Amino acid sequence: MDADGARVLVVDDEPYLADVVAMGLIHAGFLVRQACDGRSTLDVVAGFDPDLVVLDVMLPDMDGLQVCSWLRASGNDVPVLFLTARDSTEDTIAGLRAGGDDYLTKPFVVAELVERINAVLRRTRTDRKRAGRLVYADLVLDTATREVWRAEHVVDLTATEFDLLKVLLAHAGQVLTRAQLLESVWSYDFAGSPNILETYVSYLRRKVDATGPALIQTIRGVGYTLRLPRAPEPPSGR
Repeated sequence: MDADGARVLVVDDEPYLADVVAMGLIHAGFLVRQACDGRSTLDVVAGFDPDLVVLDVMLPDMDGLQVCSWLRASGNDVPVLFLTARDSTEDTIAGLRAGGDDYLTKPFVVAELVERINAVLRRTRTDRKRAGRLVYADLVLDTATREVWRAEHVVDLTATEFDLLKVLLAHAGQVLTRAQLLESVWSYDFAGSPNILETYVSYLRRKVDATGPALIQTIRGVGYTLRLPRAPEPPSGR
């Protein structure tokens, strides 16, 4: 048995199915909590700190893909195994692109779910031991010591600046909306200045981009991304 007391959060809005899955996982040796919608999932993740989330795609308030995207945008790399009645290739790809680690279609046998969970945990536990640092180009962020370097120079950041950079680095190359960044760094109940994000992005730019090419890019009308500047287009030759 691989469970070894691992914490698993089961998310499904069908109480009967959620109870069956939870009981099967408890019998297999897991510690289990349940949630029935997207919002409560985010709350339970914060308090329970699960080793893995079994996440139904169809939820009443936001779908499982959105929940997984929010977790990834906040820098949370907890493994996610999607449960869904959809079995098309496009749906599977959508789940993986949202940050999922595996995908199981309904109906399923709990024994198969247990084995899939164990397989994901074996793989991701090894990966997470190596995940103390986030690196992009010459920018390095240490999640354990909360230190940052750019081109081997120490970058001194405030706590909020560090948290914002961590989210951008965790999703380097991806465009994150203003709403995603605000909720990831300042939480859902934030009611401060509407310009707080722009203010902290400007602080980060002064510090992070002072010793190299500008990595923090504005995507007009959408949000921000962390990536190297695009090379200029070559002349047309005309």
